[in-house]
Amino acid sequence: MSNLRKGAYLLVPLVLFIAFSPKTGAQTCRASGAMRVTKPHPGECNTENNSECCKPGIFYTTYTCSPPVSSRTRATLTLNSFEEGGDGGAPSECDEQYHSDNKRVVALSTGWYKGGARCHRWITINGNGRNVKAMVVDECDSKAGCDEDHAYQPPCRNNIVDASKAVWQALGVSEDNWGDLDITWSDA
Repeated sequence: MSNLRKGAYLLVPLVLFIAFSPKTGAQTCRASGAMRVTKPHPGECNTENNSECCKPGIFYTTYTCSPPVSSRTRATLTLNSFEEGGDGGAPSECDEQYHSDNKRVVALSTGWYKGGARCHRWITINGNGRNVKAMVVDECDSKAGCDEDHAYQPPCRNNIVDASKAVWQALGVSEDNWGDLDITWSDA
């Protein structure tokens, strides 16, 4: 048997092991698709908290997963209103209720929301030199958007913790800096 052939016999199992290793699969979260807005909805997008509105002809990336959760999961904190008429759109997924922006509540990207498995559970958010606990009440939908239920806003990125004003206040972030903040979070 040639050395080349022997090398191939050793290489194939190694490649298969790496390709199907649970660890490598868990470390990646790739886009699951894209959606394109064909019909504009002028005046229907809720721009409270400087929310982005869907634009016709633009492709928006969608995800069914999020990065793996650890004791210090990296994420982007965004601002959301959970109140009726707020930029959060429809009632919260966990209980079909609206929630006061004076309560520490959050929505998690689809993969982290885990089909509701984190509903009404507390997470710890670390940012701006502080840490606070907040309750998960909603999904920041990474699979869909640009419709009435999503306040005509694009799908969430896969690494979002969408937080009420109370969370931003508890983190001590000045109001003029609310919007996007690099944070870490973990299950409480």
